Amino acid sequence: MSSGADLFVVCKQCGAEVSPYITECPYCGGRLRKRAPKLPRERLGEGRGRLAPHRRRSPINLRVVLAPLGVSERARGLPVLTTGIVAGSVLIWILGAAGAVPIEKLLIAGPLHGDWWRLLTYQLAYQHAGLGLFIYGVVTLSAAAIFGSLVESRYGWGAAAALYLGSGAAAALVALAIYPHPLMSGASAGALALLAAWSLPELRAAVAGSDSDVDVLGVGAFAIVLLLIPLVVPGASWTAAVIGLLAGALFGAGAGLVRAAA
Repeated sequence: MSSGADLFVVCKQCGAEVSPYITECPYCGGRLRKRAPKLPRERLGEGRGRLAPHRRRSPINLRVVLAPLGVSERARGLPVLTTGIVAGSVLIWILGAAGAVPIEKLLIAGPLHGDWWRLLTYQLAYQHAGLGLFIYGVVTLSAAAIFGSLVESRYGWGAAAALYLGSGAAAALVALAIYPHPLMSGASAGALALLAAWSLPELRAAVAGSDSDVDVLGVGAFAIVLLLIPLVVPGASWTAAVIGLLAGALFGAGAGLVRAAA
């Protein structure tokens, strides 16, 4: 690795120059080492009133900063997809409750009859009547916010968007093929896809004995609640939950293999 005099190391996964005193690349999430090196004792008193030499900001890798799709440095780190999902869903929820937006035009309630946009819009639309539907919305949007931010920070918002929207659309198509009159609303498929995509590589690392940031109990609680809600809440489709979980697991497994081979 690096010596004590090094100001930065190069991430083997994305090529960014980062501090030698961290375990995970802040740009791509790649694992740099299992444990952070101990800080030399003579440096403990440095940096008061001025920036310590080993903590100077390293030169920025433009390839990382500008990716994906030309995002500026200022926008880097902002969970674009997650913010859009949560803000859009809450806005539609409020406008639907006020009667300003026809929620029934966004949900899936039976065959599409050419309304293919419902494959995407149903994931942002929640019926506003009943305590169960309110809890369903809070749980799914909370899971999407937490795990969406984690997936975006690791793989980028483009991959997170494809995973979220793609798993939801696939779940709707499966439900339409199985049931003559399916009822689908909300982000259960996308939330479980994001959850599985982030947690599976972390769980694999934990089983292998490597350091992992995953909270097994917290992730398990979210997954169980999201899988059980369709049993008691109309519009929360178990088909969407299962398809989303499988899509996220496949994504996480593939990403984990690529990351391990890098």
